[in-house]
Amino acid sequence: MTIREETEELEIRTLHPRACLSCRSKGRAKGEKEGEIRTCFQRDRDRIIHSKAFRRLKHKTQVFLAPKGDHYRTRLTHVLEVAQIARTIARALRLNEDLTEAVALGHDLGHTPFGHAGEAILRDIHPGGFDHYKQSLRVVDILERAGQGLNLTYEVRNGIVKHSKGRGFIMPEREADKAKTLEGQVVRVSDLIAYVNHDLDDALRADVIREADIPKKVTRVLGSTHARRIDSMVKDFIYTSRSLDLGELNMSSEVSDAAYMLRDFLYERVYESQVIKAEFRKAKKILTDLYEYYLIHPEEVLGDVPSTKKTNRNRMACDFIAGMTDSFALMTYERIFLPQQWTVY
Repeated sequence: MTIREETEELEIRTLHPRACLSCRSKGRAKGEKEGEIRTCFQRDRDRIIHSKAFRRLKHKTQVFLAPKGDHYRTRLTHVLEVAQIARTIARALRLNEDLTEAVALGHDLGHTPFGHAGEAILRDIHPGGFDHYKQSLRVVDILERAGQGLNLTYEVRNGIVKHSKGRGFIMPEREADKAKTLEGQVVRVSDLIAYVNHDLDDALRADVIREADIPKKVTRVLGSTHARRIDSMVKDFIYTSRSLDLGELNMSSEVSDAAYMLRDFLYERVYESQVIKAEFRKAKKILTDLYEYYLIHPEEVLGDVPSTKKTNRNRMACDFIAGMTDSFALMTYERIFLPQQWTVY
C-alpha cells in the first residue's frame, strides 16, 4: 500500500460521512496516474501554490490601491487568511482539509489589479463582461502552464467558481449556487469571515473609519477586537453546523445578522467611500487605456497569455490585464503613455 492509499484509508476511517473523500473524487478533465505520496487534492493544492498566478497575488490590491504600508493586506495575504480559517473549520467539522485548503488558495487567482475596482472596470469595458471567480477558473483551466492549465480535480474547480457572494447571502438559498462539496461551502463562508474583518482592520489603520463608527450591534455580538470577531464568527459557524449534523452549513441568525451589518457598513463607509472612489477613477483610466492599447497592439501581449486562431483580441487583452499586478499595471502605463526622460550619453 502506498502512502497515498494509507492517507485515503485514514480519510475513510476518520472524516465525517458527508466529507469529500480523495479516493472518491470525480477526477480531472485529463486523466492522470495517481501519485505515490500525495492525494489528488494535495497535488491540486501544490499546483496552485507553485503557479505564476499565485505568486502574483502578493502584488495585487485587496482594498487599498498599491498600498505602501507594510501591514496592509494584499490579495495573497487574503487567501492565506481564508485558508487558515477554512482549515480550522474543516478540521472541527471533520471535513477534508486538503480539499478545503486547495479551494481556499485558488479561489482568487483570477482577481484583477486594483482589487474590486479593477474587476468592475473590466466588467464594464470587456464585451463578455468579467467576474473574478470565472477568471479564476479560466486561470487554472487554460492560462497557466502556457495554455495547458493545471488540470485540477472537479471538486477544487467547483469550489473556486462557487465561492463568490458579493452582497448576496452568506450561504445561497438555491442548491445550484452552492459548491457541490461541504469543503467548498466552508471556503465561501471563510472568505466572508476573512475579508470583513481584515478590511475593517485595514480601514481603521488607514483612518478611513474609527472604532467608534463600527455599529454597536456588531461590537456587541461579534466583539470589539479583530481577533475576537473572527473567533466569534468561526465558533458560531462550527457549532451551528455541527448542531445540524452538517445537513446544512451556516451561522446562527444572530451572528449572520451581525456579519451582514458589518459587510453593509464596509460597503457604505469603506468600499464606496470618497477616498476609495477617488483612487477608483484613477484605476479606471489606467486599465481602460491599457485595454484599448492592447486591442490595437495584440502582438505586445506577453507569452503568459496563450492564444489560438479562435482567441479574439478582446479576450487576450482582458486575460493579460486581469493577470497584471498593481505595480506592473502602473509601470506598463507609464512606459506606454507617459513621456520618458531623454538620456544623452
